[in-house]
Amino acid sequence: MAYVLGISCFYHDSAAALLKDGVAVAAAQEERFTRKKHDPDFPVNAVKYTLSEAGITIDDVDLVVFHEKPLQKLERIMESFMATYPKNYPFFVSSLPGFLGEKFWMGEIIRKKTGYKKKVIYSEHHISHAASSFYCSPFSSCGVLTVDGVGEFDTSTLGHGKGEHFELLKEIRFPHSLGLLYSAFTSYLGFKVNSAEYKVMGLAPYGKPVYADLIFDKLISVKDDGSFRLNMEYFAFLEEKRLINRKFCNLFGAEPRAPESKLTQREFDIAQSVQKVTEDVVLKMCNHLHEMTGEKKLVMAGGVALNCVANGKIIKQTAFKEIYVQPAAGDAGCSLGGALMGYYGYLKHSRLKGGKPIVSMHSPYLGPEYSDEEIRKQLDAQHAVYHELGKEKLLKETAKRIADGKVIGWHQGRMEWGPRALGNRSILADARDPKMKDIVNLKIKFRESFRPFAPAVMYEKMGEYFDLEQESPYMLLVAQVQPGKRVIPSVTHVDGSARIQSVTREQNELFYDLIHEFYKLTKVPIIINTSFNVRGEPIVNTPTDSYTCFMRTNMDDLVAGNFMMHKREQPNWVEHEDWQKKFVPD
Repeated sequence: MAYVLGISCFYHDSAAALLKDGVAVAAAQEERFTRKKHDPDFPVNAVKYTLSEAGITIDDVDLVVFHEKPLQKLERIMESFMATYPKNYPFFVSSLPGFLGEKFWMGEIIRKKTGYKKKVIYSEHHISHAASSFYCSPFSSCGVLTVDGVGEFDTSTLGHGKGEHFELLKEIRFPHSLGLLYSAFTSYLGFKVNSAEYKVMGLAPYGKPVYADLIFDKLISVKDDGSFRLNMEYFAFLEEKRLINRKFCNLFGAEPRAPESKLTQREFDIAQSVQKVTEDVVLKMCNHLHEMTGEKKLVMAGGVALNCVANGKIIKQTAFKEIYVQPAAGDAGCSLGGALMGYYGYLKHSRLKGGKPIVSMHSPYLGPEYSDEEIRKQLDAQHAVYHELGKEKLLKETAKRIADGKVIGWHQGRMEWGPRALGNRSILADARDPKMKDIVNLKIKFRESFRPFAPAVMYEKMGEYFDLEQESPYMLLVAQVQPGKRVIPSVTHVDGSARIQSVTREQNELFYDLIHEFYKLTKVPIIINTSFNVRGEPIVNTPTDSYTCFMRTNMDDLVAGNFMMHKREQPNWVEHEDWQKKFVPD
């Protein structure tokens, strides 16, 4: 029996993942424990959780893997410094001590923080990304694509997975980065980098790509094979902490949008333009990757792989007809990918059993779970008023209340791995109600009204409602709503698309049964599923987190385990801290 622990940290979304004989048994982001969104610090709590979940101590772990190679990253930083000296000297001097105090001494930090005494190894960042999807996919052979901001040197890689292993065949190197291009526009549009890129994607359908030609003309040159170069005259990230410079702002004729200020058609059009450019580049990469490998199946990872609109277009517009994206495709998932490289690459275990691949992740539900006894204990500590119900009655009552227009907090089973709530830490509502999108956005989650919601749909009914022919269990594919099926306005985006979560009973029995109960009541096999949190905070973890979020918002009911709570019956909520001052919009 072999245990391998993977760790990623000190940039954003730190996380830990634990393998037992090559299969993920536990994984979580540190933010869920500290309640600090995108927490970059060493994942002390996540490591502790993964070991506890497996019933082992750190002494039982055979290998610890860090998700990237700090010395290579330092080499890239030094090369960038030399290339732009002396303009970047203040930036270099201010940033280097932090690097030397953290990642440079990663082995010692891991030993100090965890008590681990054996060997620590390092995987390359994009290899960790690729491993996180290849080894978790069911594919015997496939194309491999990773796209993000930057690892050590690489920003995008194209590879081929076959049998036991994968090989990265081609790369694009820093500073030429599709992820950083998208983040530059995220910043320019007034949103937080490495946090709110998905807002740009959600904003895009409201606009037209009127600036796309300008972007292609001035900011990025792209070849037919998808390789590209940025025009660094318009970007500042080699010399400063900012991504864009004065020349970038002049190109678009205005200063960056002030955060929280009113959005106009100009912002909509800029968002659609950079989204189109991103899609065009990714599609070219995919076409070239198919030519290189001859594969019709694709695995993807990296932050850009969370762009579910681009993912949906890959299926429709390239030779790849089936794609797999690991649910924690961003940097958090590198902890899992690093562990997998340790297991298969360093420890030399076989991926194949009877000629078929071992799937290293059977479920996205890899986080903490709380028994009804623990839920009751935490609710009692909050003086909550609850009703304990059997499973059948709980499902029927919850489905009825959703159909009656109530908004439900839903806390069940093990917490999800990755940035999407997939039916265990979710806010649920009726997709048929055209007012529900604004109700949940503005009164529940306190976020912008343009933000779309995902439909959670019974898989066998998915084709009736959406133009999609493969499963989408992790909300990472966008497809058009079928003509004549626009009875779900609150999950249909302005362009007629939806970010789909297909749900099978095998994947999540309780959540599937709830949707089925709703279907029996309404003849619509779809409900709104959005993450159980408010803007600026991580998704809830504990029952206490869920009750706190429930009471701070205008949710009608909370269902945690077998306990149902109605807002009207709860005691008056008194904040135990100055939450409004703590609140930081994402």
